[in-house]
Amino acid sequence: MLNLNNPLEVRKAGIKALSDAIGPLGMARFLQQYEPGYGDYTKEKYEEPDISWDEFAGLLNKYRAKH
Repeated sequence: MLNLNNPLEVRKAGIKALSDAIGPLGMARFLQQYEPGYGDYTKEKYEEPDISWDEFAGLLNKYRAKH
């Protein structure tokens, strides 16, 4: 029997139920929706990036070459 007073048991049972119902990938995507996030998006969206366009393009090209 599930001990509802034990958060670890409740979490494990919940993850198993999700995985059984919608599969591991569906479970991961569902859990990603509840990621708390971090930072101050409202402030950061107006800040200049710490990388130049040329550096960004270089990183993008490296990524594309690997994938």
